[in-house]
Amino acid sequence: MKKNVLIVLGLVTFSGLYAQENTKEQDSLKNNELSEVTIVGSRSKNRVKTDVPVPVDVFNISEITKGAPQTSITQILNYVAPSFTSNATSTADATDHVDPAQLRGLGPDQVLILVNGKRRHTSALVNINGSPGRGSVGTDLNAIPSFAIERIEVLRDGAAAQYGSDAIAGVINIVLKKNANYISGNIQYGANLSSGSNNFKGGADGETLQVDLNYGTSLGKEGSFLNITGSAVTRQATSRAGIRNNNIFNAYNAVENRAAQNGVEINSLFSNISNTPNSAQIISTLQQYAPQVSYFTTAQQNAIASATTITQLQSALSFDVTNNELAYRGQERSDYNMSVGQSELASGQAYYNAKYPLTETTSLYSFGGLSYRNGQSYAFNRLPNGGSTFTQVYQNGFLPEIESKITDASAALGITTEIFGFDTDLSTNLGTNSFQYDVNNTINATLGVNSPRSFDAGKVSFLQSTTNLDFSRKYDVLAGLNVAFGGEFRYENYQIKAGEEASYGLYDVNGDLVSGILPSNSPLIVTDFFGNKRGAGAQGFSGFQPSDAKEKDRKSAAAYIDLELNPTENWLLNGAARYENYSDFGNTVTFKLASLLKLNNYINWRISGQTGFRAPSLQQKYFEASSTLFISGSPYQVGYFTNDSQAAKSIGVESLKPEKSKSISTGFTFKIPDANITIATDAYFTRINDRVVLSGQYSRPTDAQIAAATSQGQAEALTLFQQAFDLKAVERASFWTNGIDSETKGIDVVVSHKYDVIPDFIIRNDFALSYNETKRVGDLNVPESIINAGGETYKYSFFPESSRIYLEEAIPKLKANLMTTFSIKKLDIYLRNSYFGKVTDPGATDVNLDGFSSVYEHPEYSAKVVTDLSFGYQINERFRATVGFNNIGDVYPDRNNPATPAFTNTTPTLGSPSTDLTNANQFAYSRAVSQFGLNGRFGFARLSFKF
Repeated sequence: MKKNVLIVLGLVTFSGLYAQENTKEQDSLKNNELSEVTIVGSRSKNRVKTDVPVPVDVFNISEITKGAPQTSITQILNYVAPSFTSNATSTADATDHVDPAQLRGLGPDQVLILVNGKRRHTSALVNINGSPGRGSVGTDLNAIPSFAIERIEVLRDGAAAQYGSDAIAGVINIVLKKNANYISGNIQYGANLSSGSNNFKGGADGETLQVDLNYGTSLGKEGSFLNITGSAVTRQATSRAGIRNNNIFNAYNAVENRAAQNGVEINSLFSNISNTPNSAQIISTLQQYAPQVSYFTTAQQNAIASATTITQLQSALSFDVTNNELAYRGQERSDYNMSVGQSELASGQAYYNAKYPLTETTSLYSFGGLSYRNGQSYAFNRLPNGGSTFTQVYQNGFLPEIESKITDASAALGITTEIFGFDTDLSTNLGTNSFQYDVNNTINATLGVNSPRSFDAGKVSFLQSTTNLDFSRKYDVLAGLNVAFGGEFRYENYQIKAGEEASYGLYDVNGDLVSGILPSNSPLIVTDFFGNKRGAGAQGFSGFQPSDAKEKDRKSAAAYIDLELNPTENWLLNGAARYENYSDFGNTVTFKLASLLKLNNYINWRISGQTGFRAPSLQQKYFEASSTLFISGSPYQVGYFTNDSQAAKSIGVESLKPEKSKSISTGFTFKIPDANITIATDAYFTRINDRVVLSGQYSRPTDAQIAAATSQGQAEALTLFQQAFDLKAVERASFWTNGIDSETKGIDVVVSHKYDVIPDFIIRNDFALSYNETKRVGDLNVPESIINAGGETYKYSFFPESSRIYLEEAIPKLKANLMTTFSIKKLDIYLRNSYFGKVTDPGATDVNLDGFSSVYEHPEYSAKVVTDLSFGYQINERFRATVGFNNIGDVYPDRNNPATPAFTNTTPTLGSPSTDLTNANQFAYSRAVSQFGLNGRFGFARLSFKF
């Protein structure tokens, strides 16, 4: 019977890697049982996770990574913890280098990250581009090398009353290694061996080499240790773009090319084509070289030759010549593909963890590290026929490179002792994260030939200093009482440094920097030949302006009390309260009540209820930037109003306040000792009020719109909007606001099974499932002045349909994992199936086939199962070899929705064209949502050693 059950479990297409064994080892941290000691969830020492009244998962990283191909923290957790979601993005600027991480379907900034139980600083990056978690600020988990980690504890329950802001969804605690007896390491090489590699040509791409080294030693006293980890990674880019299928060259490009071959640069003859004194010279030069374009028809040549004005010549040269010009230049359409996939990366990391006992009751400890990552991603490429491409410099267009230099550093120092019978912990923790943006292989088109090709686009940085004093003591009251209390002081600092002038500047025809926006008919606007205005700033990523630069800080102080009482040996009660005071928004108090009841020796029931809060991040309050974005082919100055700016206040946007939450969860843990099975189930509900979101884009009202207002109130509101936009010198803008309320509900299931088949042959099965659903509830919190300005249209832009999709449907609601490990003497076989539920793209398309793409119609991408398989062999006591595959079946998400029926999986019988979500076949798969990435099969080989 057991064998039949095992076979059925092994065939289930769910996957989870909760490597939890039921071995009865004295050191519970050497395995991953449901009975492991945990730091989070309880302030009472030596609580095992089945005795904590909240759900906690413990992942032994060294055991997991023996067979898993994933080596970064976010990807390890993405495949082992169904309640956790994180995937790399593409063409999303700096977000390409930091993977937003979410827990239980909530935002990246609604999960608190701890290291050794101490609060970790967040990233300086705020996610403003199209990706899950848009508008939020998360923690850069991948700045910590996974080889430095002993285990990861995931508390899947609100815990703001225990740990403070951000813990609405839960807490992830990273526990660093502390062995002091040996040196160990890994050398791993891998690559994507996929049908999609190299833009679907096949072969290998994304080659990755990683070297890890860990050394532990005693510091000469019993109980002391120093553990040091170094990690280095080089990762090549991947690309999954289709063959470009839109227009690349127009007739003007062809003629200017022939002129350039004869030493004549036509673009140098004008700056504003509508206001130039040498129109005759421009016309005659174009007419002189047009006959050298051999594929122009007689009619086309006659139209060019007979033109007597610039307007007539613009009309005569506006036709597409892509196929002929590609043939003439010896090129292919694929030469103009974007780079769509994972970014290129080189990183180096060094971390340490140390402890030194001073006396029997007093010890010093310290931990921290340094991480440096140099990443390179790519923007949308600029084609020769685009107004942003100055073809005198880039005849064949160009692909802007966005280089991010990310530095992350942290250090904690603390002392534990005993004072008046209380276990006492005094610590201070300093952490910083910074992004330096450089843009290469690009141009500021308004500067023309005088433009640099590489730019310093500026820098953002965040610093956090936290000091904690914690007391804990057990009393012999009833069956046991633990009293914990303490305080925290935190200082945060956020800075934006401006880039060089050319990285953001808008220049006029005289080469002078323009302050503000030039009127649309100004003769000072720099244009291309067809009269399209040139884009300002570095193409691909405009630099931060001096008006964006700032330095802001805040302080907060907190006090808490946490009581755990065992009225009986089988009943645990927990209560916590926390008071927080922030210098920028005032006070808040949160509470938590929880209970665990042991119904018998095999079944526990747990329940908890709590209030929570999340303080708006400094990044959300003060991030400010403006840049040129191309919307429907036209350049616009697009910006972000800081929440406390005069521009935001003038349109009625209130200062950000904390998000407030209420949540409840309940569940059971079961043990079936005779079958070596453990089961944990938990259901939960979370309500968040005043959730901070990034609004949709608003356009600057024109004078004509104000004049056409239907009431004096609307005219006044529109005028305030116009003034706000002019104050920021942008044409479109977004802002952060406490815009919505939301509700999240879900269920988690964890099952662990171990079966001793025969001596030296053990089979383990670990199954986990998570289902959650988030919905916006109630009315939008739209300021009255915004409704007055534009009615339903302005109300819609406050939280548009795309934002709803990102909130509710852009990550899988259902994830599940089944991990089966076969241990046969020195051989281990790892088989993992991961189920990723369906997701919805925020892009609009014609789902109902009526010939129109409504903003309320979105393609769905179906659920997929990804299979990992690896083989590990213990060569001897010192060496271990592992080979295997992630996604051995080379599974990809559903194809993106194109403008024509070809390639679509969601509507295979399209009767009419849809909106092109592929961007001319460049995004074969959605760039907005990702269940498990788009790199396909990844093969790897790893050599591990230990001395």
